[in-house]
This record gives sequence, structure tokens and C-alpha cells, in this order.
Amino acid sequence: MSSNIDMQALGEKIEKHSAFIDDIYKELNKVIVGQRYMIDRLLIGLLADGHVLLEGVPGLAKTLTVSSLAKVINTKFQRIQFTPDLLPADLIGTLIYNQKEMEFTVKKGPIFSNIVLADEINRSPAKVQSALLEAMQERQVTIGEETFFLEKPFLVLATQNPVEQEGTYNLPEAQVDRFMLKLKIGYPSKDEELEIMRRMAKTGEKITLETVVSPKKILDARAVINEIYVDEKVEKYIIDLIFATRNPDQYQLPDLADLISFGASPRASINLNLAARAHAFMQHRAYVTPEDVRFITTDVLRHRIIPTFEAEAEDITTENIISQILSTVQVP
Repeated sequence: MSSNIDMQALGEKIEKHSAFIDDIYKELNKVIVGQRYMIDRLLIGLLADGHVLLEGVPGLAKTLTVSSLAKVINTKFQRIQFTPDLLPADLIGTLIYNQKEMEFTVKKGPIFSNIVLADEINRSPAKVQSALLEAMQERQVTIGEETFFLEKPFLVLATQNPVEQEGTYNLPEAQVDRFMLKLKIGYPSKDEELEIMRRMAKTGEKITLETVVSPKKILDARAVINEIYVDEKVEKYIIDLIFATRNPDQYQLPDLADLISFGASPRASINLNLAARAHAFMQHRAYVTPEDVRFITTDVLRHRIIPTFEAEAEDITTENIISQILSTVQVP
């Protein structure tokens, strides 16, 4: 398979098309301190055309990071605060009757943007969540009898607040599965927090961000990412990781059988392949290594493995299960 691919030409192509990645990091570092984990994964979501679910307590610069990313790639950005009284029409838009013309006109909602930040998605009822998830899946919205396609790139970044669970509506597993990645955002380190304080404890000062890449360049990059070479051994490694969540007995992991209710769906193997390619692209590489796969496995699988009551009783998290799988399944 490899002999049909001119790896040198592909390498040069990747090098050229991925040059903007370093510019994005440089620009975001002007306003964001640390948070490399979050920035890496947001870029993977953007390049691999997958939506991202972020979980973390308030005040960890989630909104700032997402809005800064939108500025740097010169796309439209909308932040929607999800609340218990939000209606699907508030999100996707509605028909408004024009008395003068005696006809209905379409008023588009905030979903018609390139990057949509759905803040505290678990605060809104199921109807609103499913309206958003339909737009994510189908990349289109129906208002009245008309269907509208959403602009490309279209990326939904949803945040969930893990504290203060009263008045929240958990996302059903089938809906959470539509997110390519689920991130857990932690607190900054001592040094990072000191730098954040020094930078941000000033009133009225605003840092301006330069646009370093156009939306078209992002779409071109996606086409190039499809060409990145994935060896058969790496493909089989991805499948082994996914199957170890479903049949742990076959992978010398008998202890996990009682800890997993449901393993990862086929969406997981597709997303793991795409995300690993995007990571290779970010490293300016024309081929995927097992390390690219391992880099993103936890974020692809975190929301796709359903632990049993027994696991919860023993305080065993999905992260514990994933790390056990990663350390046991043979790396090619």
C-alpha cells in the first residue's frame, strides 16, 4: 500500500499546508496562559470536523479560548447561554409573520455561525439539546418547511459544569456520542496562575489578536488530512483499542468485564482515526504513528464507555479503565 504513495511529496504537501498551526499557537499564547491540552484538542476538533464537549468548573478560560480561536481563524462566533427556559426556536430560529407582506419570513437563530459555544448545555431541556444535536449531526437546520445548510467550517463546542447539578438535564449517552471529543479541563499550575494574575489583573487593557488563517485554509487542510497515511498496523491498533472496551476478556483484561456496561460504538474508531490524522498534521507529519492514536484516545473514549454500578461503587472512573486498556493492548 505504501509503495503507491509518494511519501516525500506528501510530506512536502503536509509541511506547506500545516505551516499555519504554529501561527495559531503563537497568537493564542498572547491571551491564553497554559491550557495547551485544551488548545490542542480544539484544533483537532476543528481540523477533523468534529464537535467537542468541555467539562470544567467556571473561570478556566473556556469561553476566552474558544472566542480567541474564532478570531484567529477569522470565523463567525456565537456564544449561547443554555438555560432551563431556552426554546429550540431561540437556537435555530423561527418563522415571523410579516403583516405588511402578509407572509412568513425566516429569522435565523444563533446556530448560523461557524463556531458555536453552547455554554452549560446540561442546563437546557431535552428539546433544545436535540435541536442542537440535529444541527451538529446533519449540518443543516429546518425552519418551517425550509431546510438551510450551515456554513463550513461548523464546529460546536459545548461546556458542562460538573458542580451544582441541581436544575441540570444530563445529556443522554446516544447524544453525547455525537461529540468527537470530551475534555476534562483542570486548574492551571501555580506558575501559570501567577502569570494569569499578572497578565489579567489590569483594568481596561485589551490584547488584540491577528487573523492568521482563513476558513478556506482550514477546509483545504481537512482535504489534505484525508491523504495522511495510516499503516494497516496502526489501523488494527485502533480497532484493538475499541474492541478491548467491548470484549476485555479477549485482550487479557478479564477484570474490566465487570466494570464496563457498554463499550465504545463504531463512531469511536472513525473518530479516533480522524483525530490521530489531525494530530499527525499538527506535528507536520504525513503519516500516523501509534503515539498519535494514544495522544487522543482518552478524549475520544471518555464519554463512550459506560461504567457499571460496580465500577462506580469502587470509584473506578472511565479514565482508569482507558489507561488500563492503553497499558495492556499491544502497541505496533
